[in-house]
Amino acid sequence: MLMDHFNHSHAPFILDDKAVSELLPKLDVQSLMKELFTAIANQKAVQPNQTLTPFPDDKGDYITYLGALADEGVFGAKLSPYIVTETTPVITAWTNLMSMKTGQPLLWCDSGQLTVERTAGTTALAIDCLAPQQSQQLAMVGAGNVALAHLRHVLGLRNWKTIYVFAPELSDDLERQSTVRAMDSRIEISTSVMDATNQADVIMLCTSSATPVIAKAHVKASALITSISTNAVNAHEIPPEMLNDIDVYCDYKETTPSSAGEMCLAVKLHDWDTNNIVGDLADLVSGKCDMPDYKRPVFFRSIGLGLEDVAIAYGIWQQALKGE
Repeated sequence: MLMDHFNHSHAPFILDDKAVSELLPKLDVQSLMKELFTAIANQKAVQPNQTLTPFPDDKGDYITYLGALADEGVFGAKLSPYIVTETTPVITAWTNLMSMKTGQPLLWCDSGQLTVERTAGTTALAIDCLAPQQSQQLAMVGAGNVALAHLRHVLGLRNWKTIYVFAPELSDDLERQSTVRAMDSRIEISTSVMDATNQADVIMLCTSSATPVIAKAHVKASALITSISTNAVNAHEIPPEMLNDIDVYCDYKETTPSSAGEMCLAVKLHDWDTNNIVGDLADLVSGKCDMPDYKRPVFFRSIGLGLEDVAIAYGIWQQALKGE
């Protein structure tokens, strides 16, 4: 991203979920993520650790995801509260974007859809960097909204011949099956994880499971596996011991190993070393790490960054200004 020519003195926008949804289709999310990780590689972006702030009297907490982008002249934070109630807890997320030029707020926006899109866009960028050009078989485990966003982002990345989708809930939900199939004529609904993944060149794990959803026996030796997992403690979608037998990449090597469940458990229980991470997205987009030879499976793990939230909020802010 280059220094913008947009008006940092404009009154701040306050965009709810509906307003964000109207602007989202105008964004090239994968390009935004590529520009972001290029900025990280060039030391033009700062990614502090996320912070957890508990509420008094055990009434909940909130997580703050922070980031700053030098060339765009913005910094910001996503605030994600968990509020205890007598019934279902309240979980929301809003992103605040601020100007480095004026010190004033530029944007407050609902982060729900933006988090889904930046997560999917980051995975798509990883697949575009790592998947062999001749990849033809794509598999996805999961069929929720985050999974479908992933699928939408990767449909055009390779010349897929078949796209296998498996999720337990699809087996008796014909309406959801129809929604998934309507996304692309190449989609087939699989009856098991192994049926979906055992011949796949690329496997996207897009579930909310806190425990493994595949095993090494479910994938071929030359497969690329991507994982996002969930925010439960030590959540992981592949067995931790599997890390010793695969080439590992991640979104941001400074923070991912201390948060990704399978990495934490592999270090603690299976003598895995975080120095075995071949590279992260900043390394990949800048050509600073080795590419896999696919003599064994390749694994990409994303945990999500505050910088991703800031970058996509910046894109939404630009679109909001253009719309006036």
